[in-house]
Amino acid sequence: MAKKERKEKKEKPLDKMTATELRKYALDLGEIVGVHGMNKEELMAAVKKVKGLAGEEQKSAENVSMRDLKEKAKEMRGKKLEAIAAGEPQQKIDILRRRANRLKKRTRRAA
Repeated sequence: MAKKERKEKKEKPLDKMTATELRKYALDLGEIVGVHGMNKEELMAAVKKVKGLAGEEQKSAENVSMRDLKEKAKEMRGKKLEAIAAGEPQQKIDILRRRANRLKKRTRRAA
């Protein structure tokens, strides 16, 4: 009897892959740069973009990347310090402080 041909493995869905598997897959594609610095969500988005898959990208309040939230919080803290140095009213300083704190809380919820 002849050996049965091995069936090709079906490609694992991106959602089910681990971050390590996604990195290897993205490196094999060759069109994605900075693979090792990305997290799972960023890798999935990049692979979907390269493959031309329609992403189910939902822009909800909780679906924002941690890096974006931290950058915005840092920006708000900088604006608060500028307002203090410029002698802005305390009310404006408090508004900037609260915005930075809300962003910081969102990073904790997103983790």
